Amino acid sequence: MDRIEKIIFVGKRAICREPMAAALLQREHLKFPVEILARGFVVLFPEPLNQKAEAVMISNGIALENYMSSQLEATDFGDTTLILTFDQAAKEKVLEMEGAQNVEVLTDLTGDELEILDPYGAELVTYGICYETLSNTIHKLAELLNEENMEA
Repeated sequence: MDRIEKIIFVGKRAICREPMAAALLQREHLKFPVEILARGFVVLFPEPLNQKAEAVMISNGIALENYMSSQLEATDFGDTTLILTFDQAAKEKVLEMEGAQNVEVLTDLTGDELEILDPYGAELVTYGICYETLSNTIHKLAELLNEENMEA
C-alpha cells in the first residue's frame, strides 16, 4: 500500500465502535498527517453517536460533539486510504462494494486474537469494556502505523 493519507473505521451503522475508534486514533501521536473517519455500510439516514458509547467516551475525556453517522461511498476508497473493519463479516461486506481496496480487519493488523465485540444494545459496562479493548488495540495500531511510515 502507498503512504496512508486516510483511515476509515467501518461498521454497519457507524454509531458506536467506529466513531470511538476514530476518536481514539486521533488522540494518538501519529508521525504523519492522516485524515481519520468513521463510516457505516448501512446508513439509511445520519444518526448521532449511541448514547452509551457517548457516555463512555465522555467519562474518558473524549467528547464527540455533533457527530453524525455517514454512509461509506465508493469515493471513500483509494490507493492511500486504509479501511478498517471490526470483524471478518464486515470486511467481506465492504469488499462487495464497487472500488473496494485496502480493507482489513483491525485485529488482524494488530495481531490480536479476538475481534472487537459490538456492545450495541448491551449494558453500559459492556461499552466500557469495548472502549478499553479498543483503546489498547488502537494504541497498537498507532505504533504499527508509525513504524510503517518510517519505512516508507
